[in-house]
Amino acid sequence: MSPLSGDHDPTLYDFSIHHLDGTVFDMKSLQGKVVLVVNTASKCGFTPQYKDLESLYRTYASKGLVVLGVPCNQFGAQEPGTPDEIQAGCSTNFDVTFPLLEKVDVNGGNAHPLFQWLRQECPGLFGTTIKWNFTKFLIDKQGRPVSRFAPITNPTALTSKIQELLA
Repeated sequence: MSPLSGDHDPTLYDFSIHHLDGTVFDMKSLQGKVVLVVNTASKCGFTPQYKDLESLYRTYASKGLVVLGVPCNQFGAQEPGTPDEIQAGCSTNFDVTFPLLEKVDVNGGNAHPLFQWLRQECPGLFGTTIKWNFTKFLIDKQGRPVSRFAPITNPTALTSKIQELLA
C-alpha cells in the first residue's frame, strides 16, 4: 500500500527514502521533531543557502529541528554529481552536517512519493509543481506539512516559524 493510496491521512513518517549512501533513512525517527525538507542542488544560484540551512540546523537541532537535504537534478541539470560527489561538495564547501538523502525527482511521473505528497499538501504560488531548486517544506511535530517556501526565500527568514513550531 502506498502512503498516497487514500486509505488514511499520511504523515511524513509513512514515507520511505534513503540516505545518499543508499541506506534507509528512518522517517519514524523524526516523530516529535520539526522538519525542514529542501530539494537541493550543488550548482545552483541558491546553493549558498546550504550555509544558512546548516546554521538553522546547528542552532535548533538540540531543540528538535531536523533539516533534510534532498538533491534533485530536474532543474537545469544543477545536481549532476554522484552521491559521493554531492556529499563531499556539501561537506567541503558548506560544512553540512544535516542529513543528505538520495537524489530524487520532485516533479513528473517519476517524482518521489514524498514530494508528490508535499506538493499536494502545500501547493505553491503556481500550484502543486515545484518550480526550482531549494523549495522548502516545513513540517510540524505531528509529521504534517504546514508551510511551503519559495527557492528565493532565505532559510533564515523561516526562523520565527521554526521557533513557533518548536515551542
